This record gives sequence, structure tokens and C-alpha cells, in this order.
Amino acid sequence: MKPLLCIAHRGGPQFIQSTLPENSLAAITRALELGVYAVEIDIFQIEGELLVTHDRRLGRVVSGQGIITEQPLAYLREQRLENGEPIPTLQQVLELVGDRALLNIEIKGANSVPTLKRVLDEYVTSKQGNYEQYTISSFDHQQLFECLQQMPQIKRGVLIEGIPLDYAACCAPLNAYSFNTHLSFLTPELIQDAQKRGLKNWVYTVNHEDDWKAMMALGVDAVFTDKPDQLLAFQAQNKHP
Repeated sequence: MKPLLCIAHRGGPQFIQSTLPENSLAAITRALELGVYAVEIDIFQIEGELLVTHDRRLGRVVSGQGIITEQPLAYLREQRLENGEPIPTLQQVLELVGDRALLNIEIKGANSVPTLKRVLDEYVTSKQGNYEQYTISSFDHQQLFECLQQMPQIKRGVLIEGIPLDYAACCAPLNAYSFNTHLSFLTPELIQDAQKRGLKNWVYTVNHEDDWKAMMALGVDAVFTDKPDQLLAFQAQNKHP
């Protein structure tokens, strides 16, 4: 069985020794130190800035109240994560990750693509970066189609939750790189259809050893996990000569 590639989900916040806020620079730094294959983050576009956070509503991970897209950027800049960090910007994450891992940018908020294109273009140009370092994913397939039109050189991951009637067919018009599926809705038929279409199979969110073993048996390529250190330790223990 091939090993599972480790994608640090929301920066991979849950470590054996401690827990860090999800989508925080501290969590991403720790994941990079572990040597993960990829780091996954979430973005919302607010007043032309891309903020790295998962929830549409403030209060769980980020201080403050209300729906994030209804707040002024100045208010959001004042809010803090539990470790005292402000909400990171995509620019900060790009600088931190550099070429140390693949960066999976998940679009959460509406109207994100033009700003995302600008930020990535500016970073790649100024740092002599490489678009191969990035993949863009979303449940919003309309925005993924915008990405195909505006940034065709950047890989796209099609997120779904469930088992479509036509399996992975939704990936074809998006010229997708990966089919990102939910652990609870995974069948051999779904995986096999994606494989026949030449897609990578990435599964979210996989945090337990028995599930890692099951993913390996299915031939999954990578998993998003909140526990990157535990997955990497599992991989080390299960290496075949």
C-alpha cells in the first residue's frame, strides 16, 4: 500500500504536546517543522484583503461577534485568536510557507477570485515563486470555474460532501487536479471513478489510525488531518521495506 500524503487541515492545530488555534501562523509553523506534504487554509475576502480563517461567524476561533463578511476590515484587524495572534492574511501565510510545502487555499467567502489572483501573482512575481506550490479548492464550484478561467496554471481541488449521482464527473468541466471528498461519504466506487478520470483522491478530515489504515487500503492519495504529527508518526511505524 502506498503511504498517505499528510495535509495539515486548517494548519493542523492538534499536536500531541499542545493545541494551537486553527488557521494560525503558530499552527502552520509547527506543521512545516514536521515536514508535512501540504498545509490547508481557508480564506474570506474582506474589502480587498484575504483573511485566513474558517468560520463565517466570529466567536468560536476568532474573537468578536457577527458574520465575518458583514464586519469592516478595521474591526476584524482588532480581533484575536486564542494565542493572541490577529487573523492572518494570505500574504503572511505565503511568506511563511514559501516553498517548504504545498499550500492548499480553500475559498470560503464570496467574490474571492480576483483578489486571490492579484495576491498570488504579486507574490510569485516578487519572490520568484512558482504557481506549482499552490492548489485552490472550494465547495463553490462557480468560483473554481473562475479560477480555471483566470488562473489556469494553478491546480484546482473540487470539494464535495456526499456521493454525487455521477460520482466525480463534476471535476471534468473544472479541469481539476484533485477530488476532495468527505470521509463519511466515501465508497470504493467513488474513489475508482476519480482514479479512472486521472484525479488525485484527497479525503477530509481524517484524524484516527483506523481511518488512516482504511484510506491506505482504498488507495487514497492524501488526507487532510487536524493531527499531522500523529499521522506522520503512524506513517513512520507502518513503513514497508
